[in-house]
Amino acid sequence: MKTTPFTEKHISLGAKMHEFAGYNMPIEYSGIIDEHLTVCNAVGVFDVSHMGEFWVKGPHALDFIQQVTSNNAAVLTPGKVQYTCFPNETGGIVDDLLVYAYEPDKYMLVVNAANIEKDWNWCVSHNQAGAELENSSDRMAQLAVQGPKALAALQKLTPIDLSGIPYYTFRVGEFAGIPNVIISNTGYTGAGGFELYFYPQDAMAIWDAIFEAGAEFGIKPIGLGARDTLRLEMGFCLYGNDIDDTTSPIEAGLGWITKFVDGKNFTNRAALERQKAEGVTRKLVGFEMIDRGIPRHGYTLTDGEGRPIGHVTSGTMSPTRKIGIGMGYVETAFSKPGTEIYLDNRGRKLKAQVVKPPFRK
Repeated sequence: MKTTPFTEKHISLGAKMHEFAGYNMPIEYSGIIDEHLTVCNAVGVFDVSHMGEFWVKGPHALDFIQQVTSNNAAVLTPGKVQYTCFPNETGGIVDDLLVYAYEPDKYMLVVNAANIEKDWNWCVSHNQAGAELENSSDRMAQLAVQGPKALAALQKLTPIDLSGIPYYTFRVGEFAGIPNVIISNTGYTGAGGFELYFYPQDAMAIWDAIFEAGAEFGIKPIGLGARDTLRLEMGFCLYGNDIDDTTSPIEAGLGWITKFVDGKNFTNRAALERQKAEGVTRKLVGFEMIDRGIPRHGYTLTDGEGRPIGHVTSGTMSPTRKIGIGMGYVETAFSKPGTEIYLDNRGRKLKAQVVKPPFRK
């Protein structure tokens, strides 16, 4: 298994480790519920160094990004971040990602860990624009410091005014005495906070500084288990569960990152534009359990007569709501909030209701 610069630290802290995307990663430390609530109420630190980073450079950088991603990167100015996806040629999604506008003619793409090789091959094979591509995934480390106390903790470590970094923007500067750290007001938890990108050789100095600065706020290391429950409470898609090579961004409710602007001829645009105009036969929805039960990935969703209408893509017992919550694809007729649907839990028919995420207000 691959390791991150923090793997030995996770092990020494007693984390439960498990393989994820080829990496030996911490799944939990003190328990998923405790870690989840720590991020909601205080501040937690996630090792996300397994994520992939590609640089796109040169005079054709924007042309390339406009061709391979669904969102309109032309609106980005240096310091801005954009959520987007790589559409494939058959109506699905290669991956979802972030685009960082680093400077004119220089962008950073942040992709999912499980898809680094797949995404890299996709970018290289679709680089008709002639952009300069560089896979820096093994030469960058990343920590996500999330929660309402994240700003106060991290402000001790940088002269940059963190309150002056709006959501989905970033700055580059000194952090914990280390130069050229990317400080990004982004995250996958809905609890606020920052994501930090830096060189692996600076990893432990930054880790130690963050935990010293956050001690008064009850800072804790957080595993991937709570990362999943936090993102699910916000209704954020997880690649491989809620979106994949067979799900279109229109079906997944990602029409807002699929921009049909003049001059942007991205992969499979015509088919997706047709979907948006004509509608789709299924949609990704959020739902809350009315009957007691926990939805699990792959469970069948039915109507009141027991007829299958879809399936669960993500589900859990909400740590903050104490009810079962989930996401799944259903026939479009059942996608309206307030619609009653049923979860087939190994033959037991459990009532649920379609709701509009986030589940955690």
